[in-house]
Amino acid sequence: MESSASSLWSGVNSGIVLSLLAVVWTMLWQGIQGLQLQNLFSRHSRRLSRRLAATLDPYLTVTIAEYDGGRMRPSDAYKEAQAYLQRATRGAGGGVRHLKAEPDRDPDRLVLSMDDNEEVADEFRGATVWWLAYTSAPRDDGGPGYFWGRASRAERRFYRLAFLERDRDLVLAEYLPHVRRQGRAVMVMNRQRKLFTNISGGGGWDSDGFWSGSSWSHVVFEHPKTFATLAMDPAKKKEIMDDLDAFRDAKDYYARVGKAWKRGYLLYGPPGTGKSTMIAAMANHLDYDVYDIELTSVRTNTDLRRLFIETTSKSIIVIEDIDCSLDLTGKRKKKKKKAAADDANKDGEKKDGAAAAAAAKAEEKVEEKSTSKVTLSGVLNFIDGLWSACGGERIIVFTTNHVEKLDPALIRRGRMDKHIEMSYCCFESFRFLAKVYLDVEAHELFDDVAALLREVEMTPADVAENLTPKGPGEDADSCLAVLVEALQKAKEKALAKKAKEEAALAKKKAKRKAKEEAAKEAGGKAKEAGEKAAEEAAGEADDDDDDEEEEEEEDE
Repeated sequence: MESSASSLWSGVNSGIVLSLLAVVWTMLWQGIQGLQLQNLFSRHSRRLSRRLAATLDPYLTVTIAEYDGGRMRPSDAYKEAQAYLQRATRGAGGGVRHLKAEPDRDPDRLVLSMDDNEEVADEFRGATVWWLAYTSAPRDDGGPGYFWGRASRAERRFYRLAFLERDRDLVLAEYLPHVRRQGRAVMVMNRQRKLFTNISGGGGWDSDGFWSGSSWSHVVFEHPKTFATLAMDPAKKKEIMDDLDAFRDAKDYYARVGKAWKRGYLLYGPPGTGKSTMIAAMANHLDYDVYDIELTSVRTNTDLRRLFIETTSKSIIVIEDIDCSLDLTGKRKKKKKKAAADDANKDGEKKDGAAAAAAAKAEEKVEEKSTSKVTLSGVLNFIDGLWSACGGERIIVFTTNHVEKLDPALIRRGRMDKHIEMSYCCFESFRFLAKVYLDVEAHELFDDVAALLREVEMTPADVAENLTPKGPGEDADSCLAVLVEALQKAKEKALAKKAKEEAALAKKKAKRKAKEEAAKEAGGKAKEAGEKAAEEAAGEADDDDDDEEEEEEEDE
């Protein structure tokens, strides 16, 4: 009995001890978790593994990505490294087996660069480094960012630089800056000016065969027009050239006054007066790229902003015929139409007001069907908003045939800083064209041309076409005679048009005068009828008075 009781008591004591041990262990484990000893052990293990890896692999690497962190525009460092490696690739000891070729400024040469997964060695002050080009698949993380998400759909390209750890300071402090400087020099030497246009789809294949998220596509800019061959008044031409030169050399000035390094030019005038050729001459004079924006292909204000961000410095951004590209004043017109309809309703013209409202509603439905949602506000922000300061040394050019149709806010100074009127051909422009096209500075027909140009409006394009020899037997005499004949025909046509307009105006005046006389005659007849009616009424009143007097006499 006593033995069974002692065994029971010992079992109870063992259970209590085990319970206490479990409680103590739980408290200790919670304390260990609070100290995060596992993270401490993990850090130490990673540190030891890195030291072991450094012992086995003494190389360090630097990766240069094609896009910056925000992926809103390509990395300048990537483009400079790419240009620098073109020179290293041509070296005999480069060891590159697969190359990519692109056209050079010299038509007989090619610009070579290494293909993907190729490695090239380079030496700098006794240190050897290795460059590797590679790509990675597009990431699919469902990011919501507009710019970043679109760029992430393209394959991402990288350059990886490997070097020994003992050369760390030399490579980071001296070699990489050297690569960027030399890369910029190579880019300038191999630079081909380009003419860009925006792609409606928002992407395309680039020159390396990769899908690019860029909205721009380009060709080589080869327009031959220069200011030396541009038909314009010499004084006006010199003024424009001096203005362009001042802008190109004004980087410090714009920084000092706190303005974005950009300038706006408005070219306006009738069709055929040389607005497009003026842009080409500006680009050739400044050695700038040209970005030609087709506004009808831009869907939203955000797309327009993205187009501007992807442009480079030393460029001319062009929107031609901006008055025809989009209805940039649509909202203001809607307000005016609505106000007119309200006024009509207030004046009692309910029928006309309802018709105006229905017409405005129909126009709104048509505008909603349009694919482009670019607004005047978006264009104004594009010109001089906060995003316009991204980059520098840009010129923005608008052209229009009807400057009076543009919103004043769009063309005010500060947005379109210089307004240039491209007018009809004057005698000075004609003399310039005769020198360029026919190599003549004086001729007996010059006086006839001068007299006709004072009476006739003809564009420089039409004058140049008439001065162009069409066959082997044509010379200066025949071409000038053709021009004089064309001017005379234009004069006769203008006189006939003027006579027709005067006849229409005289007919309109005669019709208006006839209406006035008819109204006057009708008014005179109405006046006579009124006077006659008044006389008759007065006569009747007199008769009534006589009757009343007779009745009073009879009563007496």
